[in-house]
Amino acid sequence: MSIEERGIVAPGGMEDFLQTLIKRRSQVSEERARAQQKGEAVLLLAKEQGREKLESQEDTEFRGYMDQMKSLGAEVVGLDERIEEIRSEVERSGQINANLSRIRKAEGTMAKVKEQAIYQRGDSRRSYMQDLVKMTLNLDGDGEARDRLMRHGQDVSTLPEYAEFRALDRTDGNGGFAVPPAWLMDMYVELARPGRAFANLVQRMTLPGGTDSINIPKLATGTATGPQNGDNTAVLNQDLSDTSINAPVRTIAGMQSLSIQLIDQSPIAFDEVVFRDLTADHAAQTDRQVIGGTGINGQVLGVSATPGIITIAAAAVTVKGIYSAIADGIQRIHSQRFMPPEVIVMHPRRWGWFLAQLDTQDRPLFLPAANSPQNATGVLSAVDSQQVVGQMHGLPVVTDPNLPTNGGAGGGGSSAGGDEDPIYILRASDLILWESGVRARVLPEVQAANLTVMLQIYNYLAFSAGRYPQSVVEITGLTAPVF
Repeated sequence: MSIEERGIVAPGGMEDFLQTLIKRRSQVSEERARAQQKGEAVLLLAKEQGREKLESQEDTEFRGYMDQMKSLGAEVVGLDERIEEIRSEVERSGQINANLSRIRKAEGTMAKVKEQAIYQRGDSRRSYMQDLVKMTLNLDGDGEARDRLMRHGQDVSTLPEYAEFRALDRTDGNGGFAVPPAWLMDMYVELARPGRAFANLVQRMTLPGGTDSINIPKLATGTATGPQNGDNTAVLNQDLSDTSINAPVRTIAGMQSLSIQLIDQSPIAFDEVVFRDLTADHAAQTDRQVIGGTGINGQVLGVSATPGIITIAAAAVTVKGIYSAIADGIQRIHSQRFMPPEVIVMHPRRWGWFLAQLDTQDRPLFLPAANSPQNATGVLSAVDSQQVVGQMHGLPVVTDPNLPTNGGAGGGGSSAGGDEDPIYILRASDLILWESGVRARVLPEVQAANLTVMLQIYNYLAFSAGRYPQSVVEITGLTAPVF
């Protein structure tokens, strides 16, 4: 069926007709694709049933689809020819119109050049003020002054040299309101917040329900054995004693109030933005509590404030001094916990300082693992944030930006006012963090009179590093590094 038989006519100019042909071509292509899919489905069914030949009914159906594809394909080819033909003519018409516009512009320019202004500077024969005086005092007997003034008025209204120009720019009030800003709402920039690298290292357990305190029994002193001093003599007998560890259940919560109009009218789901930010800060706050909670004012008792942890002051803030202090901390966990440490945790700035250290021949002391370094102080295994970044003394190194950088000398990272950051060596599985799930609430009733909605998140947690405080070594005395 030809294009004319299908009733395609130009609804307007050639551009409209071209758009109609392009639209029809798309429709025909889709019809042919559907016919091809149906034909392939007939073949696929025969193949799945293990038949090499089509049944009579299937063959008839397949041939029908092939005929449709042939007819529609021929129409697509015809449409392509018509589209290319008309496109060429549209482009040629556009070029002709553009050339005509330039020719007319040139003609107008020539006419304006040839026509002189009525009043010109330096022409003593004609004076605008003189003609104006003649008209005002009725001294224009021959009417030439009146004629010149009228022609001058026509020039002022038409000639570009008499036009008053005002340069517009993008300043608001000077044309700028015509250039609105583009708000890329789908690229909303969220606040950068640290995660909870330290808290994710410790043993995590579900917080039991129905309690506000967790108590764990602990042996204070144990039994004893010893050689028996001969047959039938007394066997060593020492009674054990016990105590308990207490981990109070605390709450971490946050909220944000916002108008219901902001939720309804914002082009983005602004409540999701608020909840994501609250959740991100909740994770960072949990991490800070595990590291440095004071145990009072609603805080858990964090690692740095736990009695009995091992504290080592670095002999010097040098690679040698810190490397030796870490080695000392590792052996103390071995010697007092009788189990191996599992991880070293430090601030990203301290790890960056390690990576910047060079030997006397300006060779780095910490090299990427891919370099297969020999006799290296440490190994860089990944350029990452808040997870394993390398190794020292055979232990993985994890960076955490929530570690304090304001500790004082001997302050264990908890004293404000200084510039020290601690390094922790941990047998992390001996530390326990109990957590409930983070819960979210939307409260429209609290300030309903103001059409205000309150968004909240909260959870319960308890933490203890007191089961084996000797599983924690804190390296102190590390003043701010210089790069």
